[in-house]
Amino acid sequence: MRYKEWNCAPCAPAARSALERDGVPPLAAAVLCARGLDTMEKVRDFFQGEADRSLDPGLLRDMDRAVARVRRALEGGERIAVYGDYDVDGITATALLTQFLRREGGDVVWYIPDRLAEGYGLNGEAVSALAADGVKLIVTVDCGITVGPEAEQARALGMDLVITDHHECKDRLPDAAAVVDPHRPDCPYPFKHLAGVGVALKLALALGGPDRREELLEEYADLAAIGTVADVMKLVGENRALVRRGLRVLERRERPGLAMLLREAGLEGKPVTSGAIGYVLSPRINASGRLGCAGLAVELLLTGDPARGEELARQLCELNRERQSIEGTILRQCVTRLAAAPGPSPRVIVLEDERWHQGVVGIVASRLAEKYHCPAFMICLDGDRGKGSCRSYGGFNLFAALSRCGDLLEGFGGHELAAGFTVRRENIPALRRRLEELVNEATGGEPLPSVLEVDVEIDDPALLSLENVESLELLEPCGAGMERPVFTLAGAEVLSAADVGGGRHLKMKLSRGGQVLDAIFFSVTAREAQVVPGDRIDAAFQAQVNEFRGRREVQLQLTDLRPARTRAQWESQLFRRVMDGMDLEPGQAAELLPGREAFSDLWRYLRRQTAEGPVETEPAQLSRSVARACGRREAYGRTLVCLEVMDELGLIRQERRAGRLTIALNAVEGKVDLEQSRLMRRLRSLSGTAAGGGEER
Repeated sequence: MRYKEWNCAPCAPAARSALERDGVPPLAAAVLCARGLDTMEKVRDFFQGEADRSLDPGLLRDMDRAVARVRRALEGGERIAVYGDYDVDGITATALLTQFLRREGGDVVWYIPDRLAEGYGLNGEAVSALAADGVKLIVTVDCGITVGPEAEQARALGMDLVITDHHECKDRLPDAAAVVDPHRPDCPYPFKHLAGVGVALKLALALGGPDRREELLEEYADLAAIGTVADVMKLVGENRALVRRGLRVLERRERPGLAMLLREAGLEGKPVTSGAIGYVLSPRINASGRLGCAGLAVELLLTGDPARGEELARQLCELNRERQSIEGTILRQCVTRLAAAPGPSPRVIVLEDERWHQGVVGIVASRLAEKYHCPAFMICLDGDRGKGSCRSYGGFNLFAALSRCGDLLEGFGGHELAAGFTVRRENIPALRRRLEELVNEATGGEPLPSVLEVDVEIDDPALLSLENVESLELLEPCGAGMERPVFTLAGAEVLSAADVGGGRHLKMKLSRGGQVLDAIFFSVTAREAQVVPGDRIDAAFQAQVNEFRGRREVQLQLTDLRPARTRAQWESQLFRRVMDGMDLEPGQAAELLPGREAFSDLWRYLRRQTAEGPVETEPAQLSRSVARACGRREAYGRTLVCLEVMDELGLIRQERRAGRLTIALNAVEGKVDLEQSRLMRRLRSLSGTAAGGGEER
């Protein structure tokens, strides 16, 4: 439904069994093997290796200059402004650096621009206001790398500028006292995936010095973890260690504001995972910035007063509900407009409107990109200008694309997957055409890839036990670079299907192999999924534990679904995989493994049909005909294996053309040992089944 193709990782039963013998639970072992971590040595290296060592912040270009200028401000009593972005990464970075510098004795104020009135990044009015407030040093966090005349303005007003950022750089760096960004072309820092809050933390660590590094990491890892997960940074290497530590710190609930937000969001007494950050904490913190109230979230992170923290947490949750309502309205408008548009499905979506809320269109762009399988650009018009937010799909590089549209834009910035821009109203049609050309160029005119990467096919539903699903916590933290595992379950029967959550989500009960499983498909309705009780579906999902009223049960959080493959389609796929040299699960290999009777039935049928010469047929028709002639159930996959084994051992000659088979029998003297077939030996090995012996003429 959502993806045109499901790509399942190769199975490695032997490696998986070895991990299980070493104590790794079955479901976690299957996922680790699917991701290439197929030995205990590799598993230990990934989870406990070099990622546990924080890299020296001094490796970042200009860090020495940034430290020198900030220290001078601290020692001289200069007023410092921490200037951040209004998303979760920028908010956490602002709170982190503000708290650190204040504890170092600094005279520190923080500033986050109003998303609606000021827009992204450093702006002239803010610079003037900070100068009037006596600020002598501005330190940016999660922004600033694309700053232009504002740097000169700050200098003219007697202020220095230190930039810390993690966004892509343009050709020319800003003119500042220091520019710290791992994406600088001349920056030797080996890990390029720090979030903005990660770079801000590096500045704090550099200022604190090596002796205080462990203390400061423990103090600020919670804020760094929230910003890193929320900004979808790769959870590998240094980020992985930082988020792992941050999750441990969050469990202690030491920040009163965060403790109150966790409680208000329904997470009191529950473990804080990367999923809890991404789906529960982040939307609530982000809502403040999206609706022009980012200061509420900064105050929540900084407050030491539980009562004030409780009040702020309630406000953030209310803002999040308001954001959800606005988002739903805009999304429905966009879907209606796209449905009414003539022609085929869009290759790139570019929509504009005066009524839209600037703070929410980025989320809507994400929803549209996912729904229509293409990049989406949403523009909020205000007079003769528009501010846009865009989200990628299929690996399309947004920052590179916007760079090639520079002549049509007044400004832009961001990442490969998410970016923002400003465009004049009259340039929007030309921008739309340019973007369509760039997408066509990137894809060769073909649709962008719509592929779901699957870790493990669940052959036995008993694997989805509460204990096994709980064991997936071993993989935490999950996120970009270590995504939550995706599983598939084939041929499940839909027992019930109903819309919940105000008609926004689909809740189902599925049955397979006598086991009943709860499933939820967020942002999809029963009508959109086109399912009714009695249907058989293949489900792709993330397995989770749902706790309700003290009861813990396994729930499948669906990623996609499709009509169930027929038995023949399933067996044909298994056959293709083993012929391509891929491993199968033991149960899957056993499904393909024919016994002596299957060979005998096929051989007798072919002797009759080829009495007057070669026979031409389709493989599926041959399988059905043999089954009818012998009075047994059709076994398409085993028929394919029998044909391949007979051909390998010289009993028959088969030719395949355009989906049809031409089969002729060979003259063979004496008996042929079917177990000498390479294919049979491989299937025996994969299934763990001993050879039973068998001969055929």
